[in-house]
Amino acid sequence: MMLKKLSMKNNSYYSWKQIFIPLLGLFTSLTTLVCCALPALFITIGMGATLASLIGFIPLITKVSDYKIIIFVVSAIIIIFGFLILWNSRNYSCPTDPIKAYYCKILRKLSWTILFLSLAIFLLGGFYAFFAIYFLD
Repeated sequence: MMLKKLSMKNNSYYSWKQIFIPLLGLFTSLTTLVCCALPALFITIGMGATLASLIGFIPLITKVSDYKIIIFVVSAIIIIFGFLILWNSRNYSCPTDPIKAYYCKILRKLSWTILFLSLAIFLLGGFYAFFAIYFLD
């Protein structure tokens, strides 16, 4: 019994970090999508007029794209940090109360889903920001 208590991790660590870091990763990856991927996608599929009206409506989009390397580095760091936090907390036990355990399992799945969605958006933005020019010539 004592060995079991020593081998199980405490579930009090499963807190706001497990949902905040993936959401922060999602926010930063959406920033990479807005700054770099959407303008390139609009031009690629022939929606230059839409891009021009978007820039006319929100002119700061062009200023955000000036800092795309910094945005991508910060986003990558946050996404990697999110994966590390969720990977380290994967063996933490959920509460014994059935309702709390149910929501704990849902929260874990939601955190992983948000993080993988962030990674997919980040990779899409990275492709359009840095590599699409070589493939779509």
